[in-house]
Amino acid sequence: MHDEGESPRAAAAPDPAPPSSGLLAEVGQLARAVKRLFGAQMQLLAAELGLARSAISWLLLAALATTVAGVALGLTLLGLVGVLLAAWFGSWIWALLALALLQVLFLLGAIALFRRCMHWMSLPVTRSEWSAMMRETLHKAEAGDAAGRGNRRDDHQEERP
Repeated sequence: MHDEGESPRAAAAPDPAPPSSGLLAEVGQLARAVKRLFGAQMQLLAAELGLARSAISWLLLAALATTVAGVALGLTLLGLVGVLLAAWFGSWIWALLALALLQVLFLLGAIALFRRCMHWMSLPVTRSEWSAMMRETLHKAEAGDAAGRGNRRDDHQEERP
């Protein structure tokens, strides 16, 4: 079973611990894997940003086309209402006056909605949130300015002998 020169203890003893270079190799492999992973993530992010950049021009074009189509639809419906009013009143002048009155009422409704929204913005809760946001922004700007001035002072003090 065992060689005569070998003790039973030596035969049962585990191999000595692998050298530390094996651990360093595994850490190096881990670092390379993490680098590949983050490199792939950065490539994916760059590709997504490229797609987003090219999509912006198409998005703006689609918004313009939608606006044009909406205005055209509005004008068409307005013309249709004008024709129906002219047929109902039997006079183009009365039809156009009624149409102008409808447009004025629509305009006044839009102004009233705008004023209501502005009123909601001036409510106490909204005002306090707005002022808190402005104070926070001002404090961040002042802190950034103070840090910038502090760094410049440190740089100037280091230059002096």
